[in-house]
Amino acid sequence: MRLVIFSILTFLFFQADSQTLSSIESVEYDASQNRFLISNGNSIIARNSDGSLEFFGNGQANYGMEVMGENLFAIDGQKIRGYNLATGQEVMSVTISGSSFLNGLANDGNSKLWATDFGSNRIYEIDASDLSNPTFSTLISNTGTTPNGIIHDAENNRLIYVSWGAGAAIRQVDLTDNSLSTIINTPYGNIDGIDEDNEGNYYISRWSPAGISKYDKDFANPPEVITVPGISTPADIGYAKEIDTLGIPSGGNTLLLIGFEPVDSMVVSANYLDHSNYNLSIFPNPVSEISSVNFTLQNNEAVSL
Repeated sequence: MRLVIFSILTFLFFQADSQTLSSIESVEYDASQNRFLISNGNSIIARNSDGSLEFFGNGQANYGMEVMGENLFAIDGQKIRGYNLATGQEVMSVTISGSSFLNGLANDGNSKLWATDFGSNRIYEIDASDLSNPTFSTLISNTGTTPNGIIHDAENNRLIYVSWGAGAAIRQVDLTDNSLSTIINTPYGNIDGIDEDNEGNYYISRWSPAGISKYDKDFANPPEVITVPGISTPADIGYAKEIDTLGIPSGGNTLLLIGFEPVDSMVVSANYLDHSNYNLSIFPNPVSEISSVNFTLQNNEAVSL
């Protein structure tokens, strides 16, 4: 029996069945049914809590997706579609006429959506308050950089979007006057996605070098690099706040899930054990960033560690 422990922040790595996933671009968490929804080519796949995969109705998505209220909203070519989470039925469809390459999607948790246009450097605002009659307008006609992933920061009344290209910038739209500014120029190339955790930290997915970086809520300190074995061309990430887990589309056909266990939620206790009943080793010891705990028992029995 072997158990792997990862530092104080516990990282748990899972990989969904790559034989049924292909051309993954975006992942979102559906807390109502404890599952991840994955844009899969031009379909949507649900990864259930037991790891099983199934189609999310007849849902279509090839790029960004967002859960807002009781619905999942997804980019499908020039359209933004809405699907009821409980039934999978389509409840909204709006064509963003004049768009070139819709990519990232954000929402305000109420009725507004924002979509980046990777092809024409625009940001569109979609009013989804009436699902039977959604409307849209061009919020930003020239973003200054090629926009990709986008997120709504309600606390500061702004949109934050990441950019493609070398020395990729993280930029913002002040929603009070729709003015643009650069938050930070990063040392990375081709940033694809961005999302936020429960503490307001921002995670970005980058292609060069391939990986995940974590910025504090004010972008005041150097980013923390999150170690993710096997990551490749990470796309539009999704942070599930309800279970502190980051979903990463990787390499086009793999979903990586990283679970973060907050320090203040950890319970530490100790029991003195009879060494004649088990053989335990830890490597490396002292523990560094990652260590393995290996043990064997004389008899099969339940164990908590």
